[in-house]
Amino acid sequence: MVYKVDFKEVSTVGLESSPVAPALAGLRANEARYYWNKYKHVFTTVPANEDPDTLVWIEKILSERDMHFAATPLEVTHFEVEGIKMAYVFYENGLVVNVMYSIADDGKRAVGFKLSEGMDVPKEFEGKFKFAHQKSKLAGVIRGSFFVIKGNY
Repeated sequence: MVYKVDFKEVSTVGLESSPVAPALAGLRANEARYYWNKYKHVFTTVPANEDPDTLVWIEKILSERDMHFAATPLEVTHFEVEGIKMAYVFYENGLVVNVMYSIADDGKRAVGFKLSEGMDVPKEFEGKFKFAHQKSKLAGVIRGSFFVIKGNY
């Protein structure tokens, strides 16, 4: 079932099983607000089991850095804006992974990580990434990091 993410009335729909559901919902709403303000794109998600292809594509890119997450994926989304493929997965532990993949051969391609407020840094990140902090009215304090994609996907 497609869920249209509302950034004015934050809801935990689809994320209820997360121990940091309100913060994760705020992070999801923060992303929805960004895409609406920048591209006028309506941010929608579906349960991860309804779009396994998006999850497989993200996991294939993550394998470039030998990254595999034990957390349960709750929701995913994928869309294209201004020549950039975007894909997201929202994990039960509060982790959000997004892929920005420019269609142009010389465009930017990266994987971003965002940690919901209140969650511990997953062991998969220990010693590999440093996280910048950003304050959000919707999500509290967001910790984020990224890596540049080297391969073609």
